[in-house]
Formats: sequence, structure tokens, C-alpha cells
Amino acid sequence: MTKDLHLPIEEVTGSIIDVDRAADFLELSAFFSESAKVRTSELTNEALIAGEEDFTDVDAEIVHGEELIIGATDRIHLRYHALCSAYPFELDRQGDILSFEFNNSIEQAAYILCLVLSNLRSFSAILTKSQLHPNDGEVRELRQYFQYVATAALAAEVRGKAWSFGFPRPDGSGFLDKLTKIWDDLRDGRVEPQIGAPAAARDDQVDVFAARPPEDELPGFLVAAAQVATGKNMREKSLKGHIGAFKSRWFGQIPVTEILVYMIVPFAIADEQFVDDIRTLGNVLHRLRVPRRVAEAQALVNAGVQIEGYDRLEDAKEWLVNYREHAAT
Repeated sequence: MTKDLHLPIEEVTGSIIDVDRAADFLELSAFFSESAKVRTSELTNEALIAGEEDFTDVDAEIVHGEELIIGATDRIHLRYHALCSAYPFELDRQGDILSFEFNNSIEQAAYILCLVLSNLRSFSAILTKSQLHPNDGEVRELRQYFQYVATAALAAEVRGKAWSFGFPRPDGSGFLDKLTKIWDDLRDGRVEPQIGAPAAARDDQVDVFAARPPEDELPGFLVAAAQVATGKNMREKSLKGHIGAFKSRWFGQIPVTEILVYMIVPFAIADEQFVDDIRTLGNVLHRLRVPRRVAEAQALVNAGVQIEGYDRLEDAKEWLVNYREHAAT
């Protein structure tokens, strides 16, 4: 099945090898393979094919391919250690074979969803030259599923309840009705649009609210708001500079509880870039955090905590299973 995937050599080479993209290539190859396995040497083979015009001798091509393998397998080891049982792949001890080891859990499905969303045509050419790229309707569906994944992840982050606030909302509610319902529950502040507030707001950049309100019903508790981003412009969508305007725009009595700002994305982010993202975007839940948070959300649901859209995660898992089976045929 790897022959149907394309390793875009320009994406994984340069002054710094994009080890995340190379690791993604191996994971997607194992995911789509009928045997659920791929040899890591496929990176060398693909580099040889894709780089025929870029190298002057075979030795240079082989060295480059070996660097890709080392970088990609190191990254795979990191993903496993960060995610443990939420990571649906396993690398053998020699680092020669990567296997897709799906345990049918929602958290592993969340990882696969992140993997696919990170390799849509706007980000990568890995899927575009095959018959494996989701169509436009499926992409919209996958992004909606990630909205529910993000809601579960933020609930687990604060160990409380969460609402899927991004438009369109799963309950079909309007902006003010939904915001009022949430704050009636939180009991800190009063929703009342102020002069100049948009007359037809959709979500005003907030996609998820999560909170752990205390039993005494007094302010000063964990409340988080998140922007969910699945597009290339994620760094233009920070709530960090907007949450103050959100509160003063939509509340007559402004909540005194501080709202923590999050960005939730499906992407694997290079460590150096991630540090700067925290500076500009607030806290970030990305591919190395989201699946484990989804696993933790299960305990909250079992305890009766409300996480809006959580019941849709089974639909997302079924979609991904069917996606793989369809690819195999």
C-alpha cells in the first residue's frame, strides 16, 4: 500500500529534516497497509525515487535516506513515550518495522484523526497522489469530529464539564442562548450583549468552554476557553488577545473568574516551534497531548460529568475504521 502514498522529498529535506512528516509517512503507510506493517526502509526507497534529480551519487542518496529513518524512528519513540496506550503504532526493537496496533479505543482513534487531518492536501502531498485523500465532504466531517475530540480533551484538561461552542453547535442552539445556558451553570457573571456587539455572532472565535465549578457556587475556579484550529492559519487565531474583548462584549456583569486560554490542534509541532506557540497562543493541546486527554475524559463521563459531543466520538472511530477498510479494497 505504500506505493500509493507519496513522500514529498521537499517536505522532509533542507537544512532541518522534517522528522514529523517523515514519521507521519510511516504511520500512514502502516495504517493503510493490508498487513498493518511497514518497513522503515521505505523512507530510503522513497527518498531514492523522489530524489533522483537532486543527488549526484547513490551514496549521497543512501546517507540521506538513513538520516530520514533515524529522525523518523526517534520521533516515533517520542510519540509512544508521550502517549503510551493512546498511540496506535508499535516499532520493533530493531527499528525496522512499524506496525499499526489498533485496540479499538476512542483515544487511539483520536490519534488517527489527528494524523489524517495533519496530512490533508493543504499541509502535505503524502495523500494527494493516491486515492486515499478524503473528499471535501469527508474533510468537513473529520473537522467536525475533531471539534468533539477537542471538547473532550479540554474537559479532561480541567477535569470538569465541557461545551462544544463552535458553530455549528451540536444542539443547534443560537450563540446567545448557548452562552447564557453555560453561564447559568457557572454562576459568575451575567450574559448581556453590550453596545456594538455583532448582531449575528456565530461563536466569536471560541470553540470550546470547559469548567470545574465548585460546590459552593462561588467564583474563582477553573474555566477554559479554546480555539480549535485544523487549518494552516492556526497561528492567526489566538484567543490570548481576544478573550478580554469577548468578556466585555457579551457580559453586562463581567465574570471575575479568569478564563484560561487554549489552542487545540491535531498537528505534531516541532519542539522549538512549540515553545514559541505557547508564548503567542496560550496553552496548546496538540497531537502528543490530545489522545491521552480523550482517554481521561472517559472517566469523567463514567462519573456522570457532562461533555458535550462525547457520544459522537464513536461515530468518528467508525468512520476511521471504514476509511481504512475502504482503502484496502
